[in-house]
Amino acid sequence: MAARPVTYYWTSTTPPRAGRITTSPTEIRDILIAYLVLTLDLTLILGGTTVLAAGPAAGISFNVSIIGLAAAAAFTGFLAHELAHKVAAQRRHCWAEFRMFPLGLVLSVFTAFIGVLFAAPGATMVGGMNDIRSWGRTSLAGPATNLAFATAFFAGAYAAAFLGAGGFALYALVVLGFFNAWFAAFNLLPLGPLDGRKVLNWDPTVWMLAMSASAALVVFGFATLISQHLLGV
Repeated sequence: MAARPVTYYWTSTTPPRAGRITTSPTEIRDILIAYLVLTLDLTLILGGTTVLAAGPAAGISFNVSIIGLAAAAAFTGFLAHELAHKVAAQRRHCWAEFRMFPLGLVLSVFTAFIGVLFAAPGATMVGGMNDIRSWGRTSLAGPATNLAFATAFFAGAYAAAFLGAGGFALYALVVLGFFNAWFAAFNLLPLGPLDGRKVLNWDPTVWMLAMSASAALVVFGFATLISQHLLGV
């Protein structure tokens, strides 16, 4: 008998549906709340609490730009990640919906005030999946989406720099690349309910390659942000 994956998270008793991409009012509510809270978290981290109090002293255009950047980072880093899990699971004829984790959302706001992103907004729950290969590929779909975004944003940043662009646009591309790489690396940790545990159970080589790529992009993005700061870009 083939080994069964650990299923103490991402599980549901809801019966699987036949390969259709479906949703529900509960999922839409949960993922929208989680998305808005993460946008708030990233706004606090990127601009500080003064960003939320737009006014003449703070500079309204700057505030709008930071909030927009935070929303884009939450969309590509979190929302696209969870939707990738959902689509991968439902294409395998499994039920899959996102459910928020209220305590994790509350903690994320508190940590964002000190400049740390503790993102535990919830998870895509899956029902009807019973083999390691499917779990591994479904779990990899989220980080792989983040890696694709990170690579694209970093490539766009360097293309923009080559063409002479700078300022906020260049900074935004690097920030988006960094946060997507961070989301990928964090979720690939082979701990507890994170994606990395299931990817590692499925294929250690795939996990090592994905984790190495994610960590390298995190370091690359962080180094680029530091160099931008030192150069005043």
